[in-house]
Amino acid sequence: MKTFILCCLLLAAACAPAQTESKTLSAMPAVIPTFDVNAIDKTADPCVNFFQYACGTWNKNNPLPGDHSRWGRFDELQEHNQIVLRSILERVASGDAKRSPIEQKVGEYYSACMDEKAAETRGASAVEPLLKRVNGVKDRKALIAEISSLQRQGIGALFVFSAIQDFHDSNMVIANVDQGGLSMPDRDYYVKDDPKSVEIRNQYVAHVQKMLELAGEKPAEATEDARAVMKIETDLAKASMDRTVRRDPHARDHSMSPAALAALAPGFDFPSYLSSTHAEIRGSLNVGNPDFFKQVDRQLSDIPLSQWKPYLRWRVLHATAPMLSKAFVDEDYHFNEQILRGQKEPRPRWKRCVTFTDEGLGEALGELYVERTFGTEGKQRTLAMVEALEKALKRDIQTLPWMTEATRQQALIKLAAIRNKIGYPDKWRDYSKLTITPNDALTNFLHANEFEVNRQIARIGKPVDRLEWIMTPPTVNAYYHPPRNEIVFPAGILQPPFYANSADDAVNFGGIGGVIGHELTHGFDDQGRKYDAQGELRDWWTAEDAKGFEERAGCIADEYSGFTAIDSVKVNGRLTLGENTADNGGVRVAYMALMERIAGKDMPLIDGYTPAQRFFLSFAQLWCQNVSDEEARRRAIVDPHSPGRWRVNGVVQNNSDFAKAFSCKAGQAMVSEKACRVW
Repeated sequence: MKTFILCCLLLAAACAPAQTESKTLSAMPAVIPTFDVNAIDKTADPCVNFFQYACGTWNKNNPLPGDHSRWGRFDELQEHNQIVLRSILERVASGDAKRSPIEQKVGEYYSACMDEKAAETRGASAVEPLLKRVNGVKDRKALIAEISSLQRQGIGALFVFSAIQDFHDSNMVIANVDQGGLSMPDRDYYVKDDPKSVEIRNQYVAHVQKMLELAGEKPAEATEDARAVMKIETDLAKASMDRTVRRDPHARDHSMSPAALAALAPGFDFPSYLSSTHAEIRGSLNVGNPDFFKQVDRQLSDIPLSQWKPYLRWRVLHATAPMLSKAFVDEDYHFNEQILRGQKEPRPRWKRCVTFTDEGLGEALGELYVERTFGTEGKQRTLAMVEALEKALKRDIQTLPWMTEATRQQALIKLAAIRNKIGYPDKWRDYSKLTITPNDALTNFLHANEFEVNRQIARIGKPVDRLEWIMTPPTVNAYYHPPRNEIVFPAGILQPPFYANSADDAVNFGGIGGVIGHELTHGFDDQGRKYDAQGELRDWWTAEDAKGFEERAGCIADEYSGFTAIDSVKVNGRLTLGENTADNGGVRVAYMALMERIAGKDMPLIDGYTPAQRFFLSFAQLWCQNVSDEEARRRAIVDPHSPGRWRVNGVVQNNSDFAKAFSCKAGQAMVSEKACRVW
């Protein structure tokens, strides 16, 4: 989430103190429809282009808002949630003496972020202490110490140090070092030689130069330093693993002793670095990309200190720009949103501050959000749907013709062991040690970063906390986590268009049911299948079944690789394979569960559609979206999900139940001649 240019006329209301706007936000925003018959383009043939049929009118009536590079049903719900969060934050930012400690902390964080006047008054001076610290680096030992200090404040520099679940002992958390240090979205931005990539690199260097000038460097100095930054990051990118390769957990699984890590990069002095983290490293840690650290060692040897300091200054500015004055915010928006994503105008300040508060104090804000929005009925009905889909997936596994009994039994054991987390955590995170300073957004941002870094480091060497959540409760998303073998559905997504208590089963099973099925089948996609029921990286497949799986997954990868993302850019079928497999399997499993739910019942037409048709329309309408060309191109490089059009059409053309529901015939576009199926 990056920041934006502020237009004084348009933002006169948005930039006012929170309490002056709360009167207009006391009511909840309008409810979003689930199944929307008005979204359908009835001039289209569902058997030729189902995405156009299900979403054509919605897409026509919902052009890209100026402050978005993509606008779809996910974004529609996210916008709804932001309005809810804004009303909560403006209430608790009011300074009421009766606020709880959580309300005070969250309110002051948001209020400081909204204080544009304070940011303008401080200008570049707000970040000067960090830059001064970097400029004071005198030798390599001090350079390593500064990299560690910046990382502890959430400012990524050179590589990543984190806590992860042990690949081979799912009960323990270990330290992890991995590739990092880049400022553009992916290594491909640095290494691809097509004209668009070259153009973006030139624009990036100009962006770095401009930011350094804003921080006080003279133009000639900033020009030279920007080139040095680009050289360092390009070398790091060349040593970084490709995003598609990194999907394989085996590619990131390298257990080493601290001494072995030190031997990879003897010039870095990892013993001192690891000591500075205060992490409890017991025997070994994981090194995500050993070759990357060999490159780090070469760079430390070849690149003079005079070039490392501009790199660190840039990393400071890149990380903190959203909390600085308008000049920094404008330039940050210009490159990261306008150039990279095609966004036409900045998001209002309140949206940015809602996002940052959610990122900085997610479970504190989430607790207030849940109190206001999430009822017990929704949780219980969602749990019942999860149970129904698990039963359907169980039946699917039991009847798969290509799976042998030995693997089938292991798959059923894994399915039975999946943990379900719905709505919000059973135990809320304790933020009592996080200090929030009124009217100082940057300090609060750094304190929140440091709080989270320290929390993560404290996990190292200790048992896994099975109650922990990775997403915050207001998040419009869901996930399956292979090392914990769990599915998680935040309260933020358990509402229209995904789910509604008032909706019929066909709509709910096509909406949130398809998402539940998607997450369940992630446990058995091309990478999830490599983890066992306990979440450990272990091969539990027979050689015969593994070969059968790879053949079926290869069908999906090849199929989606033929789809166009934008212009001449194709979908990366290997990068998106896990999500495409889950999309296809999730819809199939959700449909099975629906058919069992309504079996034997007299089901009348609703809005002129059968339950089967409403199921597929509800599924498809989740992916109605418009997207800028720039964002489509960016997502083709970095996003493991296919574009919305292909998340719909790619699934239904492989699904015989869809063909029956809409009476599609062989030879029509939505009936694949060689349909792909894994689950």
